[in-house]
Amino acid sequence: MTDIAMLAPEPLPDPDSQGFWDATRDGHLAISRCQRCGQFQHPPLERCRHCGGEVAFERVSGRGTIYSFIVVRQALVPGNKVPYVIVQVELHEQPDVRLTGVVVGAEPDAVAIGAAVEVHFGEPSPGGFRSPQWRLA
Repeated sequence: MTDIAMLAPEPLPDPDSQGFWDATRDGHLAISRCQRCGQFQHPPLERCRHCGGEVAFERVSGRGTIYSFIVVRQALVPGNKVPYVIVQVELHEQPDVRLTGVVVGAEPDAVAIGAAVEVHFGEPSPGGFRSPQWRLA
C-alpha cells in the first residue's frame, strides 16, 4: 500500500465554508444543506443554489462512490510521494454532491470508478483543520 504524506496549503475558511472546516477539526464531514428544500450543496454557498433558501451544515455519513479519478505520477509539489490518486467522490446522501480528495491506503491499480469509499481524516494542519481523504471501503 502507498502511504501519502500530502503537503497541502492551510485552508482559509470564509463565512460560507466555515462549517465544513469546523467539522473537519472534529473528524467528521458536514455538508451545507438547504433548510427549505433539503438539497445538499458543495461547495457551500451563502444561500441554496436550488431555491434560495437558508443553509446550515449537517453531518453526513462520509460514505460514497468514486465518480472519477486521476493518478498523479509526477511530483509537482516537493515532498509529496508519487504515485497517488486524486478522486472525485459522489456522496451517498445525494448523487450530485461530490468532494475531491486523495485516496490513502491503496495502490493506484486498486482504484476504480464506482468503488465504494469512506472518508478518512489524516493529521491536522497547523490550524487544526483536517482535509478529507478517502479509503476504499
